[in-house]
Amino acid sequence: METKDIKKEYIFDAEGKKLGRMVTEIAMILRGKNEPSFKPNVIPDVKVIINNASKVLLNKSQLEKEYKRYSGYPGGLTHESREHMIDRKGYRDIFEKAVYGMLPNNKLRSIMMKNLIVNE
Repeated sequence: METKDIKKEYIFDAEGKKLGRMVTEIAMILRGKNEPSFKPNVIPDVKVIINNASKVLLNKSQLEKEYKRYSGYPGGLTHESREHMIDRKGYRDIFEKAVYGMLPNNKLRSIMMKNLIVNE
């Protein structure tokens, strides 16, 4: 008898919810801190799906927040507002950047991010 990997699915509806409140809960689930068998060196078998990402609540000051990138070259620091990034790439990148920043900075972070699915 074969055993399949059974993943728990958590589905979030972003309509009318605040970005930061949602993302903290999602990061906690991706890490597995909501499970009684939490181990910091083990990635839980969970999948997090975010629906209606484009309907998340963002006020004017939150849309003006800037993201920074550095190319590594002199004068290579670029600033981009959240509003411009949404126009250019969509809401998916906003959610991914927020969750990515809340996960621990180690080898497991990129693997945990693969369990996040954002639907606009």
